[in-house]
Amino acid sequence: MRAPALGLTPRVVNRVRFAAILGILGPGLVSGFADNDAGGITTYSVAGARFGYDLLWVLLASQIVLFFTQEVGARLGLATGQGLAGVVREKYGVRWAAFMTSTMLVANVGSIIAEFAGCSAALSLFGVPSVVSALLAATVVVLLLTRGNYSKVQYLFVAVGIGVSLAYFVSAVLAHPDWGRSATSLVVPQLKTDALYWLTVVATVGTTITPWGQAFIQSYVADKRLGPEDLMGSRLDVGLGAFLTNLIGAFIVIACAAAVWTVKAPVDTNSAEAIKQIAYALRPLAGDGAYILFAIGLLAASFLGLGVVPLTSAYAACEAFGWETGVDWRVREAPAFYGLMIFFIASAALVVLIVPLSGLVQVMFMAQVVNCLLLPFVLVFVMRLSADKELMGPLVSGRFLLGIGWLGTALLVVLSLTLVATSVFGIGS
Repeated sequence: MRAPALGLTPRVVNRVRFAAILGILGPGLVSGFADNDAGGITTYSVAGARFGYDLLWVLLASQIVLFFTQEVGARLGLATGQGLAGVVREKYGVRWAAFMTSTMLVANVGSIIAEFAGCSAALSLFGVPSVVSALLAATVVVLLLTRGNYSKVQYLFVAVGIGVSLAYFVSAVLAHPDWGRSATSLVVPQLKTDALYWLTVVATVGTTITPWGQAFIQSYVADKRLGPEDLMGSRLDVGLGAFLTNLIGAFIVIACAAAVWTVKAPVDTNSAEAIKQIAYALRPLAGDGAYILFAIGLLAASFLGLGVVPLTSAYAACEAFGWETGVDWRVREAPAFYGLMIFFIASAALVVLIVPLSGLVQVMFMAQVVNCLLLPFVLVFVMRLSADKELMGPLVSGRFLLGIGWLGTALLVVLSLTLVATSVFGIGS
């Protein structure tokens, strides 16, 4: 009834609603794109090179869990206007907030180092020394996050994510993979019993569903000042982010399966030269174009992750102790937020300058394993908070959403125990 009174036609009203939904987009897309960071690309590349198309089913399964975990994180942000650590502090006290935050930071440290390692690996394909790449990456990211504002940072993150997505889509197409086998492996799990297989499964899940991603989506929704009325647009945002995350992950697995696994290309996935060898393996099938796209995609993804993960770490640490957070604040207005963010970046850069690249390749892969092992600790807080009617109001999780959330958490615990069993008892080795 309001539209005629205001002189607006239904078509105009629909356009206004559509524009409003577009304005909400951002947190889910950025979180999704950032999941395909240096560690993610390394893990997907190794998965395709080692096991071909056999791990594509993991991406489909993790996409479902990713959507529901990110959706509940966004709803927490919409309902409370706070980040995860801040809500945990208010609900359960500083000690529990510090415990959850420290758990998250342990996983984040490895991820930040992995981003620097990704920059070094990508630029090494063009002959740039690791010292130069680490210093360059740290400088660019610090300037971006301290000199920008929310809108500029968000638009840049989304633009980089779209660029990375296109790069790996083209790489997969140019590699001429077996699309029929890809489709079959996507829906029919190819299970094995050896420890290396399950280590790669855990790493693949850990690079898709991350502790930092769970905290980031809630903090970013709160930083964007979205509210309960933005639920529909937020769900669309999260759904697109989750879909694109795993779609691009699948393209990377497929490209590497076609270029390395199918033709038995000589790639040592445990070597410091693994990324370079995988990129070179694309040349015979797709020419220099795919090689360059692979390298540029890795570099762009590393910069994206290097911006998002330290940002998330600073969000969580400041929220746990009630300090000012947000990229719209100036440095002098939120010194702890920016100081911690710069500290995380500088510390990781220092590690990269000290540790040989051969060690960093393993760090990039194992950081994703740590993500998966620590994620259930974070999800327990998320699920409990989302069921709190007093806290969530009309956005409280119903039985269906709670059931899916707890089931996903339980599956992650089972996956972690499976990895421990296959590693300790040597099943299938």
